[in-house]
Amino acid sequence: MHRGLIFNVLATVVFIGSTAFAAAAPNAQHIIDKAFIEGIKETLSSDIVEVLVNAQNERYRGLGQAEIDALDAQWRNEREAADKPLIAATLSNPLSSYLIRVQAQSLGLYSEVFVMDSNGLNVGQSAITSDYWQGDEAKFQKTYPVGADAVFIDETEWHEDTKTWRSQVNLTVVDASGAPIGAATFEINLTELARRQGRQLGQLNIQ
Repeated sequence: MHRGLIFNVLATVVFIGSTAFAAAAPNAQHIIDKAFIEGIKETLSSDIVEVLVNAQNERYRGLGQAEIDALDAQWRNEREAADKPLIAATLSNPLSSYLIRVQAQSLGLYSEVFVMDSNGLNVGQSAITSDYWQGDEAKFQKTYPVGADAVFIDETEWHEDTKTWRSQVNLTVVDASGAPIGAATFEINLTELARRQGRQLGQLNIQ
């Protein structure tokens, strides 16, 4: 067979396989129900969340975009540096300790959890994120600025290392009075959630 024809055949096979694989992606909206979201809200109702988010809101009140960008750049640089003062301070605070326990106690259901202040800057997290400022991303823009009840479920993604489907649940963090003070992101292992629900992911495909 001609080499060019072989290449075209292989390319077609890869394309068809990729298309079929993408079509098998589960619809996160069908798996993450209202009760599940209420459970996340209950987790975020802990006093430690409100106290630490409010404290950072006060600390960074009136922060300009240039200052926010500088903090974000510092975080990114520290990821590759031996000295990590900003990262260390964030990961060692009480809110991060709480979120680390929340993730551990989920037994594989949550693969990442982090909470942001009213600027979209990280306050606490269960692991080191790629950046410190989330304010330019949908996880923040579709939650805190929208209002107290805002919930944004992001697109489903395949996690090759663990062979699981993931999706992020993003929602506004509120204080005891119900006023918005920040936002939070929970990355959900959809494969594990569907297993716990006794459902087959193949029955929950994107339409």
